[in-house]
Amino acid sequence: MLSGFLPTLLDGTLTTLALAGASLLIAVLLGLVGAAAKLSRLRALRWLATGYTTVVRGVPDLVLMLLVFFGGQIIVNAVAARLGHSDYIDIDPFIAGVCTIGFIFGAYLTETFRGALMSIPAGQREAGIAYGMSRFKVFWRITFPQMIRFAIPGFTNNWLVLVKSTAIVSVIGLTDMMHRAGLAAGATREPFTFYLAAAAIYLAITTVSLLLLRALEKRVSISVRRAA
Repeated sequence: MLSGFLPTLLDGTLTTLALAGASLLIAVLLGLVGAAAKLSRLRALRWLATGYTTVVRGVPDLVLMLLVFFGGQIIVNAVAARLGHSDYIDIDPFIAGVCTIGFIFGAYLTETFRGALMSIPAGQREAGIAYGMSRFKVFWRITFPQMIRFAIPGFTNNWLVLVKSTAIVSVIGLTDMMHRAGLAAGATREPFTFYLAAAAIYLAITTVSLLLLRALEKRVSISVRRAA
């Protein structure tokens, strides 16, 4: 049915998963920093974080992808030329995809983590400090475990959307699953077959992810259910 193109589709799937995983790592880091900035007492940090989330959530993902890929190459080569480097530098599509998707979903996770942190009563942090715990220990032992529980629903939604958003990297030449499906569709003139196969693979990834994250949500909510 797939005319021998199944191995190449599966190879593209591995690239897609690697892209999604690396992007998620960047998004989580940016989300934590952004949430801390939004809850900071410093007005400049709050404005900077608000500007970041507002702009990113208001610009289409594809536009940001093209801006980072092409605009990034212009900036990198301009800086390299000033440093005396004469050869043209090509940005790797995988790196461009990871940076762009991570940057985009960092804005969404900023709001997810901010909401999770705000759901924790301030009195618990104050009690930890009054007990003599350092701010880091308060965060690690009191705030962070509860933040995970509150953040998982929003985190799950963002992860599912992030996985699907990896499809846009095919426009910059990364040989991910969608790019390989397009090549197979062109070679066999059976676009419906290969795009349907790609859709099925995406559905499988998101379904497994949803089951795992729901299990994690139940796991971190055990103490809450027991108390109830």
